Amino acid sequence: MSGSILFEIIVFLAGAIICVRIATKLGLSSVIGYLFAGILIGPYVLGYVGHEGEDILEIAEFGVVMMLFLIGLEIEPKDFWRMRKTILGMGGVQVVGTTLISYLLFVSFGIDWKISLTVSMAVALSSTAITLQAIKEKGLMNTTYGASSFSILLFQDIIVIFMLGILPLLANTEKTLIANTGDVAVHTKLLDNLPLGFQALAIVLSVVSIVVAGRYLVVPMLRKVASTKVRELLTASALLIVFGISYVMELVGLSPALGAFLGGVVLATSEFKHELESTLEPFKGLLLGLFFMAVGASINFIVIGDNPILIGSLVVGIIILKAAVLLLVGVLFKLKIDQNLLLAIGLAQIGEFAFVLLSFAFQLNIFNREQLDIMLVVTALTMALTPILAVVNERFVLPRIGTKVSENKPMDTIHETHKVLLVGFGHFGSTIGRFLRAHGVKTTVLDQDSNRVDLLRKMGFEVYYGDATRIDLLESAGIAEADVLILALDNPVDSQNLVKKIKLKYPNLKLMVRAKNRYDAYELVNMGVDHIYRESLDTSIKLASDVLQHIGFDKKATDEQAQKFIQLDEESLRRLANTPKNEKEYIFRARAEIAQQEKLLEEDRNIGSSRIDYKSSVET
Repeated sequence: MSGSILFEIIVFLAGAIICVRIATKLGLSSVIGYLFAGILIGPYVLGYVGHEGEDILEIAEFGVVMMLFLIGLEIEPKDFWRMRKTILGMGGVQVVGTTLISYLLFVSFGIDWKISLTVSMAVALSSTAITLQAIKEKGLMNTTYGASSFSILLFQDIIVIFMLGILPLLANTEKTLIANTGDVAVHTKLLDNLPLGFQALAIVLSVVSIVVAGRYLVVPMLRKVASTKVRELLTASALLIVFGISYVMELVGLSPALGAFLGGVVLATSEFKHELESTLEPFKGLLLGLFFMAVGASINFIVIGDNPILIGSLVVGIIILKAAVLLLVGVLFKLKIDQNLLLAIGLAQIGEFAFVLLSFAFQLNIFNREQLDIMLVVTALTMALTPILAVVNERFVLPRIGTKVSENKPMDTIHETHKVLLVGFGHFGSTIGRFLRAHGVKTTVLDQDSNRVDLLRKMGFEVYYGDATRIDLLESAGIAEADVLILALDNPVDSQNLVKKIKLKYPNLKLMVRAKNRYDAYELVNMGVDHIYRESLDTSIKLASDVLQHIGFDKKATDEQAQKFIQLDEESLRRLANTPKNEKEYIFRARAEIAQQEKLLEEDRNIGSSRIDYKSSVET
């Protein structure tokens, strides 16, 4: 019926709201909620969504594409180049090792070598969507585990191009018989008729075109769109960029997600970086949720019922095999046991690009429909099990085997002597810790990255390893006897949740909390935090002060004005924190506050006598 797709969208959204809410209430990942919602509304349980759900899956796959685009926006080209050794090293060892071992195992069981190679390549791929979503939810992107996972996943997105290129060489039918079935075949047909040299040239030109267009076409276009002051046009432009890149990549047989990532890297240095992030973030979250639900709905319980032992063995065997290879990769690249276990469990599933690889192999007649159905179910099950295994690992395994003691003495004695606790030792926290140490202030540092923990110990810091958002860990670190607790966590949500717990149990403890931006600071103000430190405020004012001094303003007067500005801005922050959550009201109040600040600074400047007259100095 004509309204069926609309009905399915309603069912998907309702299922997401209910199941994700339940999952988060139980302390589980939102991914588990989405997957369970998909299973529940799918054709094999309640049957609200049937085969037409494949249309939604195609749309939802753009969530993965948008996620890679947004990640690319966060990585400047020089950072990407700096990661090349990790990407090629860790990613290369994982893909080659998994493919080779899988292939040998399948062949040893008497499976045809073409099928064995195809399935082994699919098994080597992990889920970018599930892994990176979990990493971002937990604020682990800046940990050793987060960086290692990202490197391996990025290598997989690149290598899938070559995997798709290998499959036609394994085909059991003529290429010409395939051209009329499936989007993948249609897209690859554009290059199939060209000589190999021209195919390679087309691929290189498509990548170059993204780089050139990003710098000389997209940015000028966005400037013109921004000048219209119509926000809807900017949203449309952001979607056009992502969809356009994806289309070009598909035409030449490349991964749309890889193309989107490259486009994001190119635009990472543009002035529209943050605008693109804020515009696309809601679309990414919604489409990723739909993608997870579509994966859950695709689990064919009829196929499972017909082949329970085979499918169960494949699922368990693949997860164990991939985890073992990833553990070996972690050992080779000197990851600590906790980071290594997070990596092994996080990437032990088969990924979403395996759906494309396996479907293309079926079109090429490499294996039959029954074999395809079995592998699709195995792929979906490994993806569905990953968040559950991650919860088991984090709650029951890591607390028992993580880094627990310092090199010189047991941790139990630390809390008796240190009165300052520092939670989070990334770029922000490490600066605080080093400055305090330089002044002879002993500080207990807590961090959830054991690689960083070992580095800190070598530098002479006393350190706890573990999830510092847990009150029991803070208590073992001596929070009850501490004078000051510094929260320097990267994730604002983690900071806010920890503040709530501490305010409830230790109301008299002095809290000094990092805020990523003004809006995070509003939340902390409303939670009763007195000492809030916006990570960009002092640096921004320092830069502005240096500019004024460079063009002729008096240094002493400028420094005084800088401190006055910070004082006024902090007072304004606390007044605006109580503004109703209404954009129009907020803008009105904020403009009034800015005008008042400028008026007070102007009056203060006119009173001062040590300032050089900038206009006079320029005229002379």
